[in-house]
Parts: sequence; C-alpha cells; structure tokens
Amino acid sequence: MQGNTIAAISTPRAAGGISMIRISGDNALEIADMLFKPVSRKVKPSEMEGYTCAYGKIFSKDGEELDDCILTVFRAPRSYTGEDVVEISCHGGIFITERVLRAVYDCGAMPAGAGEFTKRAFLSGKLSLTQAEAVMDIISAEGKAFYRRAANVKEGALYKSIKACSDKLLGLLGELDAWVDYPDEDIPEVSPENMTAVLTDVLSEIRKISAGYDNTRILKSGVDTVIAGKPNVGKSTLMNLLAGEEKSIVTDIPGTTRDIVEESVRLGDIVLRLSDTAGLRETEDIVEGAGIEKARRRLETADLIIAVFDNSTPLDDDDMKLIESCKSLSGVKVIACINKSDKNSLIEKEKIEAAFENVIEISAENGDGKDKLQNVLYDIFITDSNIYNDISVNERQKQCLDNAGKCIDEALIAISSGTTLDAVNIILDEAQSYLLELTGERVSEAVVNEVFSHFCVGK
Repeated sequence: MQGNTIAAISTPRAAGGISMIRISGDNALEIADMLFKPVSRKVKPSEMEGYTCAYGKIFSKDGEELDDCILTVFRAPRSYTGEDVVEISCHGGIFITERVLRAVYDCGAMPAGAGEFTKRAFLSGKLSLTQAEAVMDIISAEGKAFYRRAANVKEGALYKSIKACSDKLLGLLGELDAWVDYPDEDIPEVSPENMTAVLTDVLSEIRKISAGYDNTRILKSGVDTVIAGKPNVGKSTLMNLLAGEEKSIVTDIPGTTRDIVEESVRLGDIVLRLSDTAGLRETEDIVEGAGIEKARRRLETADLIIAVFDNSTPLDDDDMKLIESCKSLSGVKVIACINKSDKNSLIEKEKIEAAFENVIEISAENGDGKDKLQNVLYDIFITDSNIYNDISVNERQKQCLDNAGKCIDEALIAISSGTTLDAVNIILDEAQSYLLELTGERVSEAVVNEVFSHFCVGK
C-alpha cells in the first residue's frame, strides 16, 4: 500500500440523489480536516470518533464552497480497508461530484486503482482472497440465487471449507516432515492406511466444491440456450415471446431464419442467453445450409437446448433427427417444447415424452406457456441442485482446486504403489500450495493484481 492515501467515487458516475467519495489511508482524516467544516458540531473530522457522521460544508483547497454534505468517519483498524476511512456523501450531480473529488486530490490523495479499497482490505487481513472476490460477485449479481452463493463466500464459507482441507494436509505434512527430517529419532512411520483415508476425504471435498463451478458460471453469465427445431415449428415466435419484443422475423416461409439471432432474457432468477437458430432440415440452398450447419454446431456447445416441435403436424424425419441429436449430446440439458398447443394435435406426444425428461406444451403465438418454461428451468438449474446453499467458485478458484486434486490423486497412486514417503511429501506440499493460493495465504503479487484488476474503481 506504500502509505498512499487514495480516493475515488464509490457510487455510479451518473446523476442521482447522492454521490459518495471514499478516502482511505494514513492521511484520510488530515485531508478531511482541510476540506470539511461542520455546521453545528465544532469538531474536526480528525477529532470525531469512528462510526460517526457530521453535516457540514465541503470547500476547495483555496476556500471555495462546493457543496453541503454528510461526512462519515471510520477509524483504523475497524474500517473496510483496515485504515482510516472518510466517506463524503454529497449531492449526486456529475459535475459537483467530480469537483469534490478534485478537491480531495488537491489536498494530497491519490486516485484509487481498480478494486484498491478491497485490495487494501485483503492486504490488511480484513478479508481472505476468496471473500474479496465475492465482493465483486455481490455487486454484479443479477438474481437471488447468484447473490446467495456470493454472499455465502463473502461470509467465509469457501475459505472455511478450503481451510479445513488445508489443515488436514498440513497435519499429514507435519507427520511426514518429522519422519523424513529426523530419521534417527524413534518417530513412528505414517501409516499408508491413515494417509489414504485422510487424502480420500480431502479429495472428495475438493471435487464437491469444484463441481459448483458450472452452476456459478450459469447463474453469473446466464444459461447458454439454443432454440432448435425444423422450419416453421415456432422457434422465432418463442424467441420473441421470451424476449418480450420482436427479435426474430416470423413468416410462414420455411427457412426465414438463416443465421443465429441472439438475445439475453430473464425468467425469474435465471438469465437465458438465447440463440434462435436456422430450422434444421435438409436443403440445397447454400446460404440456408450454412446457417443450418452453424445451428448444428451450436447444439454441441450449449448449456440448454429448447427443442421445439409442432403440435399440429406428425413427427417427421427432421424431428426424429433432432431427437437423436439431443440424446447423443453429453452434459447438455434439454427441454422439449411442443408448440401450437392451441391447434388440433396430430403429433405423437408419447415419442417425445419417451425421449425427453422435461416436456412442456405451449402456444408461443398466443403467449401461453412462459410460466411453464420458467418452472422447468427452476427444476433443472435451481431446485434440484440446491443452488441457493451452494458455494460459488470462479475460474481462478476452480483451477486451484483442480490442480490440488490432481496432486492428491497422484499422491494416492504413489502410496498404493509403495513410493517412498519423502516423494509423497513433495507431492502433498504442492497440493497444499494450490489450496493456499486459492485462499490468498500463499499467493504471488501477479495473481493478486490480476484478481483486483477486474473490480470497479470505487470498491
């Protein structure tokens, strides 16, 4: 932190009722004394107790009155950053907020970098690295499910789980170190059975936590969803129903949609990143064929396929090919959507119900069935996975978990094959390093800088 006092606007840079400028560092109170004059209480900010507020006027360094404001003082170490912190809440105009921030800079504060307030909280021991990362997840949360997961991590759930695994490894490493370093002492050799039991337990927990990555990604970024089906089953009409506006052109002419049309929509707690694809069929049209080929490739990369079928016509070869394509994909969730439920039914529903676990009937043209789709989505992505109580895991954390898991796997193989314990000790020490990197207890400056570079400036 180099002793610098930093400042930034911590509210959005837009017109609003209130803006807040945050100052943190050794000279935060001294700077506040230069800028702020209380209206009623004749106490300077440097004389105020922590967690107290005062109403007054903000002045520039040369004495020009800028605005009236509320000033709040947080004293080290009982502040967000662990340093002395001052927060100035002024009127929310862009012009006046920038003027107040400029006055703070003129009195000696330095502009804060991306995430620097939270970075200082981490460096001063107020937060673990996992808790610090959860702060940005809380800010970016767009729904209750992802917010709950991020809040769990902010409260220390991920750190505690990893710390428990790390402590078990540390216990084994201590026993192995003692046995390796003091061969002449009467220290009992660590039994392979005990090591295997402990490592199996740790590996199981690591894999359980790592498995939360996919749900975290889906809740944070949205469900990558492909609407697929033969021409004229109502894919574009369904896309427009979900989007709430006309995103795809709807006609009775087969092959109208020739490229992928994309849109993000929210259904309750779930965001769908929708792709309306070209109708899947055999065609000699070169342009349409290129769109169909792109659609087929998108099926393989999606999190979810909404396979649309026409209730008013019997299943044909194109429908059956879609069914077989969906069944052949591994790890992709599928919802079969029988559209045009308001028309006379000629489709063989029993074949669709036999092929898919999740089947709903809708009329996209009449606007019926959106609630049915939302209920099925909740069953797939929220209710069944107990997603509210899971721990969120980001890409960096998953990589650390997977690397630690590979090391423990290697150690278990080494133990079962009779490898010397000093070699096992080296493998487990590497596994421990990955877990400590995850929590931030043993992490490089480059990793820390990368983590906080994704934060907004005022946090």
